[in-house]
Amino acid sequence: MYQQVQNLAHELRLFGVHRSCERRCAEALSENLHPAELLKLILEDEKDRRRETAAKRLVTRAKFRSNAQFEDWDYSRKRGLSKAKMKELALLNFFHKQQNLILVGKTGLGKTHLAIAVGNNMCNAGHSVAFYSTNLLLEEAAAEKAAGRYLKFLKRLTKQDALILDDFALRAYNHNEANIFLEILEERYQKRINIVTSQVDPDGWLGLFEDSVISEAIVDRLRNPSEHILLEGDSYRKNLKKLEEEKRD
Repeated sequence: MYQQVQNLAHELRLFGVHRSCERRCAEALSENLHPAELLKLILEDEKDRRRETAAKRLVTRAKFRSNAQFEDWDYSRKRGLSKAKMKELALLNFFHKQQNLILVGKTGLGKTHLAIAVGNNMCNAGHSVAFYSTNLLLEEAAAEKAAGRYLKFLKRLTKQDALILDDFALRAYNHNEANIFLEILEERYQKRINIVTSQVDPDGWLGLFEDSVISEAIVDRLRNPSEHILLEGDSYRKNLKKLEEEKRD
């Protein structure tokens, strides 16, 4: 009987049912469950499997640099970020308030780790994310413009529930790059949220663009509204190098 149910479930592409029906039926017999309760459990299994599949698809499309998770965060390193604040980030409170998220701190403090962990949680919740190194985003946008596909590229970015701009403000940006930033942010403003990692405090972003009017517009769309988190402490990579040197000594 189990095999017949599994075959039907597979034919109907109910892969969650296919995976769990034998186990759920055994539970129903041992716990004397009502048929409706059994059906509810099996349908919940199907719903969970579809959610997992959708999340994996969203993670693949996001193109994260790594598989960073909140569970991997090293609390033994003091970086000015409490467990309560980490919980707020994991619950995506900023996103539910439709606020951007700005993560600032020196290199090696875990800004990108946090951004990707947030992105993974968003994907698990069914939200679309696009992860970009800021410089690579500008290069891709320029290439799409040259190929006549820029509007399509812009539309694709606009649809993402979250756009992660990693390593923003590593350098100054020219006029064309500033216009690209403004067009992207203008299309997303008050519709979708942006997550920015930067070594430079937002107060220093204004000086990165040639045109002061465009500069103010870009910074305004990133900062308002936003949640600003400052990471403090020593670089992980710096500490790791120091430990390796001490071992050699």
